[in-house]
Order: sequence, then structure tokens, then C-alpha cells
Amino acid sequence: MSPDAAAAATPAATADAPPAAADATSAAAAEVADGTPDAEAADGEWATVLDTLERELSATPASTPDAAPWTEPTTSGPVPRALVGRASRLLAAQRDRLVALETERRQTLEHLGALRQVAATDEPRSSVYLDASA
Repeated sequence: MSPDAAAAATPAATADAPPAAADATSAAAAEVADGTPDAEAADGEWATVLDTLERELSATPASTPDAAPWTEPTTSGPVPRALVGRASRLLAAQRDRLVALETERRQTLEHLGALRQVAATDEPRSSVYLDASA
């Protein structure tokens, strides 16, 4: 196949990418889809990423006090088809966790507001010290 024919066969999604990047993306997608060792390596990389994300999601804040900031995975290519269901379930679980955290944040703010209202009603205490020199 000529380079012009290969360029014409490149999907529209990679039209904005430089030609070399589009070819690399197409090649990576083809390798992942055909069951080659590269595809198995990509499956393994993504499985490791998903394992890590699942472990972090299920961890309690007390068990991970020094959690590192999240960084985007640097795996090669898109999530393999065999792992899409698992990734979708993980995304749904993360969204559920986000809703729960937002609910807890709102409740904490309400509790702090109630504590501030109680503190505002306290009467000032009288002086504890006696000035005997006066």
C-alpha cells in the first residue's frame, strides 16, 4: 500500500494529529486488536492501571494518609475491549464515591455552621483576674 493510500485509510479522529502520530495511533490500535504480544502487553498495562485505581478507591483515607496526587496513566493505546466493562464499572464506582464525598462535605459544613451558631450565643465570661494593686 502506498503512503498516500495509507493516509487516506487513516480514521478521521486522527486527522488533527500529525501524520506520524496518526500512523502510530493506527498501528497501536491494530496491534492491540489482533491478539499479538503487544496486545497482551497493553492488556497487562491496563489491567495494572485498573488494579491500582480499584485499590485506591476501596482504600480508606486512614489507610492511605500520604496518597500521591493522581497522574494520568501512560499506557499505550486505548483501553482494550476485554477491559472496557471493568473500566466502566470502576468509573461508576468513582462517581458514586464522588457523590458520597460531596454529601459528607455538605454535612460537615452544616455541622460547622451549627457549632458557630452555638458559640455565638455564649455569654462573655467575666474577668478571672483581680487587680489588687488598684
